[in-house]
Amino acid sequence: MPRIFADVADTFVPHRNRRHGLLPSMMVLMTVVTGLVDAFSYLVLGHVFVANMTGNIVFLGFALAGAPGFSISASLAALGAFVVGAAIGGRLFVYRSTHRGSLLVTAASIQSVFLAIAFILATQTANPSTGGYRFALIGMMGIAMGLQNATARKLAIPDLTTTVLTLTITGMVADLGHVKQLSITNVRRAVSILGMFIGGLAGAILVLHAQIYWPLLLAVVGILAVVVFTSRASRTSAEWSAP
Repeated sequence: MPRIFADVADTFVPHRNRRHGLLPSMMVLMTVVTGLVDAFSYLVLGHVFVANMTGNIVFLGFALAGAPGFSISASLAALGAFVVGAAIGGRLFVYRSTHRGSLLVTAASIQSVFLAIAFILATQTANPSTGGYRFALIGMMGIAMGLQNATARKLAIPDLTTTVLTLTITGMVADLGHVKQLSITNVRRAVSILGMFIGGLAGAILVLHAQIYWPLLLAVVGILAVVVFTSRASRTSAEWSAP
């Protein structure tokens, strides 16, 4: 048990001289943000995700088959916005490829702007799922999450993708069959799964029992926290900052 607690502590409060520094904890926080944003998009905007593109591909198939409650246009809008966000991330890497901390600060700062716009839009109407608000929200959030996913891919923290958990769950269960000790890799996988769950749970509670736009407010706060903490840590030339 002490080893498990040490591995969890290393994920949340890592030593600056470890291989990935504070990046694992930032990726976990961004995973929570994913749960918050997808809870809002699915519960408020209809059957559409802005971070989980696997789900959107399936939803698009449902919509094309005529299943009630699914929208071809909404699924395509989310996919298109996500692609734009990923493309922005790709261009960003050209200018911020030599320092992982600087890359994350810049990407998260841009992401926070899109999420803040989405939050403001959500406060301007009593029913964001109708009219132009729906597609404006899908667009802003989709771009933000595409950028986040591309950034996580570039940072390459093992098993902390921030938006996709299928391979994370598969790897965790598969490794249990032949790994005698619970490794830090599986601890990180479990923390990532828990982070997504907490974000989704918190987002659903806020949508159903408070103001529907509060999940977006928490998402903005979470990404700004990533900017602040990473910016402070990036002032050093520690080993973790190297690409």
